[in-house]
Amino acid sequence: MQTSVDFEEHLPPFNLTIPQTTIHKAFPTTAFRVIGHHMKRTLRHAVLAPFLLACLVALTYSTKVETVTNQRSAGIGSSFKGPIGLQLYSLRDQFKKDVPGTLNEVRGFGIKYVELAGTYGVAPEKFKEQLDARGLQAISGHFSYEQCRDHIEDVAREAKTFGLEYAGCAWIPHNDPFDEKTCREAAAVFNRAGEALAKHGIKFFYHTHGYEFLPYGNGTLFDLLTAEIKPEYVRFEMDVYWIVNPGQDPVKLLEQYGKRFELMHVKDMKQGTPNGFTGHSDVTNNVVLGEGIIDWPAIFRAAKKAGVKWYFIEDESPTSVAQIPQSLRYLEKLKF
Repeated sequence: MQTSVDFEEHLPPFNLTIPQTTIHKAFPTTAFRVIGHHMKRTLRHAVLAPFLLACLVALTYSTKVETVTNQRSAGIGSSFKGPIGLQLYSLRDQFKKDVPGTLNEVRGFGIKYVELAGTYGVAPEKFKEQLDARGLQAISGHFSYEQCRDHIEDVAREAKTFGLEYAGCAWIPHNDPFDEKTCREAAAVFNRAGEALAKHGIKFFYHTHGYEFLPYGNGTLFDLLTAEIKPEYVRFEMDVYWIVNPGQDPVKLLEQYGKRFELMHVKDMKQGTPNGFTGHSDVTNNVVLGEGIIDWPAIFRAAKKAGVKWYFIEDESPTSVAQIPQSLRYLEKLKF
């Protein structure tokens, strides 16, 4: 095993030729000639020193990058294996003030994966550059119903800019109460959007938002929506909060619809939050995972069995910056 290195032997060729006659003229005695030859060697090392320093800095930086890349993603524990990301809407107020600083904060959480909900006034190409610079990968993105209905090729173009695997819609415009006619119209829009995006290799999804669980026939309007939607073109993102808020059971839905739920929003609900079918709730009802009323061990067991592929923390509360790290620690310690 080699324990020492002669750096001079391994340095790239460096031509520093000082003719012997020059040394002899400058240093006429033998003693001074020895000094002259020493200066020649010293000068060679002085010129090469910056090269050695640059190599050392590059090696140190490379090691740090490799260390960060190989770090386990935050939120992963002995039971919950993720993959887990963050829906960036959680920090919408911060993004409005400082996009680069907020992305730094996201990376500081230990997050590697994100779900988009707009780019906060930054061109998609520039936003992608900022994600890349921090080692953040966008997996999924939310787009408006109108974009999905009227401008699906624009959706495809932006999704491809970010390299998204999924693009979807999280809200169907409607007058309360949500009704059968609107539900069927939305299903048709989603089928067309899903078919169009499939041609680009992008998976379309619809994110549940509570109002779909109004009674309809022997079930709910969500049952009608799933019956009308073509599973080869449209997946679902289960927002657990918006399943529990209208009084539904996430475990039973996962058992009933299985692999149609490929994405999940992980969001807890404060004890005493009013139930409803409007899709609206005070954002202060979003609490740290494990501090609300939702049975996460049972849901994660059912989600794993159903084949959920991606999980995203979404925390809409005004204290999300403080709550997100706590939720990640909860997932790391959770046993189920």
